[in-house]
Amino acid sequence: MAGIRTVGVIGAGQMGSGIAHVVALGGYEVLLHDVSPDRITASRELIGRNLTRQVSREIITPQEMEAAQARIQAAPELQVVGAADLVIEAATESEEVKKSIFRALSPHLGPNTLLASNTSSISITRLAAATDRPERFIGLHFMNPVPLMKLVEIIRGIATDAPTYETAVNFARSLGKTTANAEDFPAFIVNRVLVPMINEAIYTLYEGVGTVEAIDTAMKLGANHPMGPLELGDFIGLDTVLSIMNVLYEGLADSKYRPCPLLTKYVEAGWLGRKAGRGFYDYRGETPVPTR
Repeated sequence: MAGIRTVGVIGAGQMGSGIAHVVALGGYEVLLHDVSPDRITASRELIGRNLTRQVSREIITPQEMEAAQARIQAAPELQVVGAADLVIEAATESEEVKKSIFRALSPHLGPNTLLASNTSSISITRLAAATDRPERFIGLHFMNPVPLMKLVEIIRGIATDAPTYETAVNFARSLGKTTANAEDFPAFIVNRVLVPMINEAIYTLYEGVGTVEAIDTAMKLGANHPMGPLELGDFIGLDTVLSIMNVLYEGLADSKYRPCPLLTKYVEAGWLGRKAGRGFYDYRGETPVPTR
């Protein structure tokens, strides 16, 4: 797309890897950064496996896979990322972590570089205020898993200008994504609806209304959901679910968004879901087993 040739991705975790994957397939050069060089290596290996899977399913060609892999370059130094035309932050869902990244990045940015955050819940206006270019800052919320999910939420901060918004929409669509505009309210659209549902499922477990298996089976077969809410919480990461619930609870001051105490207890125990090996299911064996 005119104006954007190189895209920096900050954060080489699950979301950052997925974003780098689709951006590279979209024909853009990618500069992949993380505080841990090992994570960058692991991310590139994960992207390679996922691209290979797409080839095996005839979604892309081997040539497209090779070209995409060649476009992804490791950028262990943050200042290297500043040379990109667009930088997408995909770090952990913590406002202070994200703000510190943007503050550290600001001295290295070109005058025309656009900034975006993949935050799933935090105010774009507040994040933008931590930068030197709030008018060129926007929310680009990709869904997980990024290569499979078609939606990107576009969130403007109060200072985001029209050219930045138009460029962001065109960029997301150039990746084959469908965009949905969301106002800058806590958790935007998808997580404003989805995460409280997961929290309510945890309350349903907490209050003994149903077991893990019963709740997930009921929602899969009774509401035609592809994944039960507790299984989905594990997939997202229970720490992320708790963070989003806290953003909703603090930002909207409504008791219906109070995080379930059981969710807090699981996070305190380090049982964060799939990525930790245990959450509402234990993933350490061949088949996931409910932990309650």
